[in-house]
Amino acid sequence: MKCSDRGRAVPPNVADLKNLEVLNMFNNQIEELPTQISSLQKLKHLNLGMNRLSTLPRGFGSLPALEVLDITYNNLNESSLPGNFFYLTTLRALYLSDNDFEVLPADIGKLAKLQILSLRDNDLISLPKEIGDLAQLKELHIQGNRLTVLPPELGNLDLTGPKQVFKAENNPWVTPIADQFQLGVSHVFEYVRSETYKYLYGRHMQANPEPPKKNNDKTKKISRKPLAAKNK
Repeated sequence: MKCSDRGRAVPPNVADLKNLEVLNMFNNQIEELPTQISSLQKLKHLNLGMNRLSTLPRGFGSLPALEVLDITYNNLNESSLPGNFFYLTTLRALYLSDNDFEVLPADIGKLAKLQILSLRDNDLISLPKEIGDLAQLKELHIQGNRLTVLPPELGNLDLTGPKQVFKAENNPWVTPIADQFQLGVSHVFEYVRSETYKYLYGRHMQANPEPPKKNNDKTKKISRKPLAAKNK
């Protein structure tokens, strides 16, 4: 089902579409979702990209068949996610790019089937060590954040092969990591696996440095602009 009727809310009776497997609500200026959306027990693919969501409804994680969730380009952050969000253990692809996340919750490690994780252009200041538990991950996009270091556990993952994607440019990396990026992604992964790096990372985290300042002015995002008044 594709929705292109621009409104600010999704009707609760969407829950009546019991056999729905694909729901595309891309670019509809949606500001909120009904809690009833979690009753779509057969839903596999949900696209909520390019809307105005600043929160997800309670119980959102109760979608037992969901494999692809795209919430790119909204106004979401770590406080927007309901308590059961990481119960979505059937997810294979999670697109969270162009939002306002400063922290990625440690529960990300529970999404064991995840193959694609896109976190591009948020405000992330760190990644949790649990990201290293995502053994099936083939694509990780973390470019355009405020990251200075990588957790050593990232080295558990194989993201350097010809079929893998690891994008991390436009972050204020500490010099040793920036130097490895100059040499190539495989060098970065070798480095984060090293005892030298584990020691430096531990020292860095103990020092608890001030996070880099935000450099993206998100006030100009379409999802922030006031909606034009509807013609009467």
